[in-house]
Amino acid sequence: MESQKQRILIVDDDSAVQVSLALLLKQAGYEALSCDGPAAALALLTTEHIDLVLQDMNFSLQTSGEEGMALLANIKDAHPELPVLLMTAWGSIALAVRGVKAGAANFFTKPWDNAQLAGLIASTLELSASLTPQRLNRQALDRQFDFGAIVGEHPKLLRVLATIGQVARTKAPVLILGESGTGKELIADAIHQNSPRAARLPVKINMGAITPSLFESEMFGHVRGAFTDAKSDRKGHIASAHESTLFLDEIGELNRADQVKLLRVLQDQSYLPVGASRSEQADIRVVSATNQELAELVASGDFREDLFYRLNLITIRLPPLRERRSDIALLANHIITGVASHYGLAPVTLTPQALEWLSAQPWPGNIRQLKQTLERTVLLAGKSVLSQADFVGAEQHDDNGGQARLGVDGMTLEQVERRMIEQALDQHRGNISRVAQALGLSRTALYRRLERHGLGGGSEE
Repeated sequence: MESQKQRILIVDDDSAVQVSLALLLKQAGYEALSCDGPAAALALLTTEHIDLVLQDMNFSLQTSGEEGMALLANIKDAHPELPVLLMTAWGSIALAVRGVKAGAANFFTKPWDNAQLAGLIASTLELSASLTPQRLNRQALDRQFDFGAIVGEHPKLLRVLATIGQVARTKAPVLILGESGTGKELIADAIHQNSPRAARLPVKINMGAITPSLFESEMFGHVRGAFTDAKSDRKGHIASAHESTLFLDEIGELNRADQVKLLRVLQDQSYLPVGASRSEQADIRVVSATNQELAELVASGDFREDLFYRLNLITIRLPPLRERRSDIALLANHIITGVASHYGLAPVTLTPQALEWLSAQPWPGNIRQLKQTLERTVLLAGKSVLSQADFVGAEQHDDNGGQARLGVDGMTLEQVERRMIEQALDQHRGNISRVAQALGLSRTALYRRLERHGLGGGSEE
């Protein structure tokens, strides 16, 4: 019935955009409402039931996008559960990313591809329907899904878990975004574990660790005689992931030439082993992850736009630890139990003051840094009950005998990253392989960061 159609509000001061979007929405079975600015949009939202907003970022001669950011803030304040898709140009990707971090569900670019936009709208509405307040409860989620490896109850984390529960059963590609150390691989594991593919092991690939010369052989496999050392047929990662999940970590490190080859696999699930004469089929579900803003790499020309749209039908953005401080005590107690067990120690507990101190730290390295701090302090203190003084003492020990304390108060994440790389270069005397290993990066990823921060390269050995 007409009254049951989902209603979508278009907010754009260009009448041609309004007409084009309204036609697309009507053809897709939605009811479209249109207005040309923030005031009219906010007024409509108070009187009409709206399921989704498609919102431009500029409504006057200004092109800063601040009008769009202000409207987004007003919508999220008044209607926090209402999903908003932002409209922007590729030249304003940084603004769109800022909008997503401020609460927008996603963004699309002008001019848009009708099929891609229709898919984005459908998936956004479906996800929005699943993220009801009643479902954003840890106990309720745990009754429905297997999230045993993920610790936390913060609302931002619960939204991530609810999204996983909604999309895991599908074959839709998922892109996981988040800073280093936020647990992107754990999220990928949860997607696989709660999918119909869980009976098979997932295949995990670090894209930054595959050299371009080996990409096709590693991913697609090869037949005997394809090259000098090909003594027998070899199955590649794509074939190994047949009827399972293919996790592509550090997807932002993939060079453009290899992006084309990956795109072909995602388009028709077929691949050609090196030296083979006919293509093979593989039923795979792709989950990818990166600590970079992939959309900004598209805007700079470093990542293909068509591959970006293939990967991010569903985007999960993990909150950094500083945005879910209420989970730090839960995480710390969970981690400390695992550390004591791993080293064969008696159970270790944390005093309330220690938990309060841990919860107040900036944690630029997120959960990974929290775990390293806890592990170091357990080993240095040698006690069954750890206090705040033990953590401070472990840091002072580093000042005197080990790595210098990072000292990150007031620093931006870029500055923290540069400081960490500088200290690792100094500690390992510029040995790139050791520095990359210490920082948990591939050498390719480290070189990109050295270039970005204007730091000189080191030695390979």
